[in-house]
Amino acid sequence: MKKVIGIGNALTDILVSIGNDAFLEKFSMPRGSMQLVDVELSTRILQATEGMERALVSGGSAANSIHGLASLGIETGFVGKVGKDKWGNFFESDMKNRGIKTNLFKSESESGRAVALISPDSERTFATFLGAAIELDAKEITPDIFDGYDYLHIEGYLVQNQNLIETALKTAKEKGLIVSLDMASFNVVEQNRHFLLDMADKYVDILFANEEEAKAFANVKNDEKALEIMNCYCELAILKRGSKGSIIGFNGTKTVIDINPVKSIDTTGAGDLYAAGFLYGHANSLPLQKCGLIGSLTSEYVIQVIGPKIPDEKWIEVKQKIKVIAG
Repeated sequence: MKKVIGIGNALTDILVSIGNDAFLEKFSMPRGSMQLVDVELSTRILQATEGMERALVSGGSAANSIHGLASLGIETGFVGKVGKDKWGNFFESDMKNRGIKTNLFKSESESGRAVALISPDSERTFATFLGAAIELDAKEITPDIFDGYDYLHIEGYLVQNQNLIETALKTAKEKGLIVSLDMASFNVVEQNRHFLLDMADKYVDILFANEEEAKAFANVKNDEKALEIMNCYCELAILKRGSKGSIIGFNGTKTVIDINPVKSIDTTGAGDLYAAGFLYGHANSLPLQKCGLIGSLTSEYVIQVIGPKIPDEKWIEVKQKIKVIAG
């Protein structure tokens, strides 16, 4: 069976359900965005959320996808950096408990954490303190890290360190891995557009983006036009459209994937679990339509719970449905 390794920001997610979006305005947080904050602002936001409903999970875009793949039975690994503190210990144990082979470098800095502020309509806004996560260095990405793996799944948020992400992509390609890149938040894509275009063109085989990310990447206002432009840079491009499903672009063809309408409680991790489901299908050599259906299925399940993880008892249902899809 194919093996997948992920590289990303090793973060602990603190999930908070806010009563209304006035809370976002108080801290000048654009709704639906990912904003980088320093440790002081992260602490202030956490203090302001005391008394609100909270949950704690390992997070980071690539880590969420790898966690989902491991839950589906794929052999996985993860590379990141954490601090020598309670946040880093929590992240490492949560990943290892899922059977993921962790390669976590340690730092004297505090571990990264993301406060996910969940609006009543399930939209989420992130206040992210990267901490030790951003200290992962290109020098630490050696070729042997990729030994035995078939896929690299990497998150666009790593563009905060362009040398790191280019080294990882280039090294993985040289080792013969299939490279999958999931875009970052639209504002991060806008700030790093030309670099991401270059990386996609040189190294990426599978490119994931939601509507706003795709339009920022392609610098157009129409999402389907954006998908066409994405396909100019890599062979396989996937446009994630939330409740409207997804569209897979491949060799000039488009495959539309519908999603079952469900009540969304929290969209945190929806795109990450879509990527996990899609890559599971791809690693098992399923047709693209079935890959998309599995991605929609895993995304559908995660938005019905708080946080980016599907509960263990629900994974049983997911796997049964995947068997039906796979035929």
